Amino acid sequence: MSLKIEIKPGEKFVVNGAVIVAGKNGASLVLQNKAVLLREKDIMQEVDANTPARHIYFTVMLMYLDAENHETYHQKFVGFLEEYLNATTLPHVRRSLLVIHNEVSGRRFYQALKLCKALVEFETELFEKTPALAERTGT
Repeated sequence: MSLKIEIKPGEKFVVNGAVIVAGKNGASLVLQNKAVLLREKDIMQEVDANTPARHIYFTVMLMYLDAENHETYHQKFVGFLEEYLNATTLPHVRRSLLVIHNEVSGRRFYQALKLCKALVEFETELFEKTPALAERTGT
């Protein structure tokens, strides 16, 4: 099963560890086999991993991009996941964290990243509605 994606002009993306930049006209890519692909908009820098959900997203992203060092990142992921589970009583968040854990355990990192992204968005909305909470997390 192939995957077709449209890349915008100048957009960066990673394919199997190689950082690629689309030309001035953009690109249309068709991946014919399994590959690790991540678009610029989905790449998080370590400095931006500054909330519980972002810590989890960042470590899952590293497991996805750098399979050789999976175990190192997985240990950090488990620690961040446990911290978040212990800190929240929100059923929606707890369920999301458990599903993310299941996806990571099955080495379905891209699916886990999509779930993490939704959790980051929820967390951002929550922080916007509750400024005192954002101050406690340093965001």
